[in-house]
Amino acid sequence: MKKFKSNVLLGLLLVALSVILFSLQITYFRASRDTFFYLLQDLAFLPLQILIVTLVLEQILRAREKRDKLRKIKVVMSAFFIEAGSQTIRLLSEYVQNTCQLKELLLMQANWKEEDFKAAFKTLRNFDYDMQSQTGNLMVLRDFLKEKKVFMLGMFENPYILEHDAFTDMLWATFHVSDELESRDTLELLPKTDYVHLSGDMKRAFRFLLVEWLDYMKHLQKEYPYLFSIALRKNPLGDRCSVIIQE
Repeated sequence: MKKFKSNVLLGLLLVALSVILFSLQITYFRASRDTFFYLLQDLAFLPLQILIVTLVLEQILRAREKRDKLRKIKVVMSAFFIEAGSQTIRLLSEYVQNTCQLKELLLMQANWKEEDFKAAFKTLRNFDYDMQSQTGNLMVLRDFLKEKKVFMLGMFENPYILEHDAFTDMLWATFHVSDELESRDTLELLPKTDYVHLSGDMKRAFRFLLVEWLDYMKHLQKEYPYLFSIALRKNPLGDRCSVIIQE
């Protein structure tokens, strides 16, 4: 309300200043016909000026704001995958029975092009993940996610992330797996139906994580090749256990 009153006051002052200047021009030069001619001429260009300001400049400012916002989102995504995301993918992949097939489809290379990433995105969204929660040590997964719980909850406080629906869905899916595992007194010898339920939750989180991780890798390759290089060597679905570059 205070800002609105300030804008109104500023508008009135500018109008009053225009009236004073036009009055001075008429008084001293005594050419009211010319004054009104140029006034109407300026008013004739006013719609075009409004068009340029409201449409062209506004679109430029929006594009810049969107670009800056996207850059900040990518920074947060980078922090997530470095701190927790990549290791979560690595741990969840141990429960995927057809993970070898998935690795072959996602054998990422440093020279990937746009079409390679598009094909990979399509693969991840359509892949039939055979997730079996009873085949691994769920306590290891639970302890890791519990350790990163505060970090993940802090992500929800970032206003930029909340505007990124896909990343927010991934965080919720991952946090839900953590909550499910922590809510059980034991993770051994569970009923088959419970394992099936856990498998579904883990599968959802795994798919979301992989899609966002791929988007993150695409961004690194384009904007930060040096970061992409080490991220590629630390590929959570890769077989490398070292980031050392071999001959």
